[in-house]
Amino acid sequence: MGLAVGESLDTREIRLTGRGLTQLPPEVFEHADTLELLDVSGNQLDALPDDLQRFQRLRILFASSNRFTALPRVLGACPRLAMVGFKSNAIADVPAEALPPRLRWLILTDNAIDALPAAIGQRPQLQKLMLAGNRLTMLPDSLQDAPALELLRIAANRFDRLPGWLPALPRLAWLAWGGNPATAARESAVLQGSESSAIDAHALDMGERLGEGASGVIHAARWRRGDADETPVALKRFKGQVTSDGWPHSEMAASLAAGRHDGLIPVHGPLRQPPQAAPALVLGRVPPHFTPMAAPPSFDSCTRDVYWPQMRLGAGDVAALAQRVAGAMAQLHARGLVHGDLYAHNLLWDGGRTALLGDFGAASFLPAAQPALHAALRALDLRAFGVLLGEWLARADGAAPDVLARWRDTCLDGSAEAAGGFDAIAHELSKT
Repeated sequence: MGLAVGESLDTREIRLTGRGLTQLPPEVFEHADTLELLDVSGNQLDALPDDLQRFQRLRILFASSNRFTALPRVLGACPRLAMVGFKSNAIADVPAEALPPRLRWLILTDNAIDALPAAIGQRPQLQKLMLAGNRLTMLPDSLQDAPALELLRIAANRFDRLPGWLPALPRLAWLAWGGNPATAARESAVLQGSESSAIDAHALDMGERLGEGASGVIHAARWRRGDADETPVALKRFKGQVTSDGWPHSEMAASLAAGRHDGLIPVHGPLRQPPQAAPALVLGRVPPHFTPMAAPPSFDSCTRDVYWPQMRLGAGDVAALAQRVAGAMAQLHARGLVHGDLYAHNLLWDGGRTALLGDFGAASFLPAAQPALHAALRALDLRAFGVLLGEWLARADGAAPDVLARWRDTCLDGSAEAAGGFDAIAHELSKT
């Protein structure tokens, strides 16, 4: 079989991806006493062995891009299993028995699920729940009792309305719900209205590839705006399929609706091209010395970014960065948007006092039919901002202004929206 194992001598990791497997090789069980991570993504599996619980130390299991039609019940018998990933299968059934008792991170993106069991809300350690790209019209009421849930993705489903209790979850800070019927009209209107500002594809001279994310590929380009006028830009060409955050067209609509701000990566407009071509956005070219402020969450950190250990911020830098980000977020909220993914890894940073917020993959328009929820939904972004402020203050050299710690606490306890939201934060920080 040729097991691909991790570097550790006790075989804590086994990865068997893209091998056309139709069943789990029995040789894997030779490592039942030590295995902690098993990745069988990209195969043709539709079941797991009934004795999977023999892996007493198994914490992480990935089985994306297989042929499962139901989440295997045997998962619930694995005593230490905390992270479960079954993205892009054909799962329509999620039995209560399939949910491990220590479940912390569940990925069911891009399946065919139309209902979840009440037991999903009875997993006290559940912190991250990825459900974009399914057929859900509601969530179990039991989820309102989930004490640890911090990140939830329900974009690209079939919600006409959001559950009224959803933004009241005590720790929820990162929520995506775009690409549902609740926001479809607004997304469509923005995309149709942007056609007048579309940039002709023939006006772009393509350059090198700059990078790739979950939703698209970014290339350098030069925009010929006149005989002697060329503007360096970046072209983001969307892939088309659903991502962990939602539909690419939802991201495109939110990016266009965000408008211009010193704290946002500029958006020039959509690319005008043949209908069969993948949609694309023309963005401002960010100088190469700007880099992500942190790395995305790890398996262990779950919902918290990973900063470089040596990273330090001047106290004045923290205040300047906070004011810039708060100003950008105030503009999004004023335009009826919630970012849903306010993290340091979505900030391009120059190493000093300038940062640009990007990545609108999880951004969502406020549901027009539920105005009573708008303040509470905006407050989720504020809670995420409180987390961000806490991370920055923990890395500050010297005493940062007291106002930063006060806003951190106000954001985290959920009262920042009532205290004026991002507008009030940006205004007060402008005076520091």
